[in-house]
Amino acid sequence: MAKVLNLARLERKLRRLPMAAVAEIKPAMEAAATEMVAMMQSLVPEDTGALKDSIGWTWGKAPKGSMVIAAVKASLGGELTITIFAGSRDKGLGDMDAYYARWVEFGTQKMTARPYFYVSYRANKKSAGRKIRAGVRRAAKKVAAGS
Repeated sequence: MAKVLNLARLERKLRRLPMAAVAEIKPAMEAAATEMVAMMQSLVPEDTGALKDSIGWTWGKAPKGSMVIAAVKASLGGELTITIFAGSRDKGLGDMDAYYARWVEFGTQKMTARPYFYVSYRANKKSAGRKIRAGVRRAAKKVAAGS
């Protein structure tokens, strides 16, 4: 049987890893979400600008009535759930109510689809994963170095 030297120090470092990882992963997730939102806003057809203005991201759940790409939830904790959304279902907004986000994305019988949402997601998905993995690596290196 092998003897592990400095086991207590290793255990302390491993306990610090999730906290350090959260600190590194959050900015990476924010950067990836911002890139996706910027691409969506550049691709969306602009008539009144309501749909373009309704595209965004948030920590946690999306606003009610929004179309959601996917909610990315990390296993480290509930505070690492980011949601990218478009459209709104708020009649109080008047002309700025972008309830038609799904119709623009997928089309209708009388209107051809003008995809902007999932196209942007698919184009940025790998890049977002790389940024998050890089954040995890940075956190692991910081914990291993003792800082």
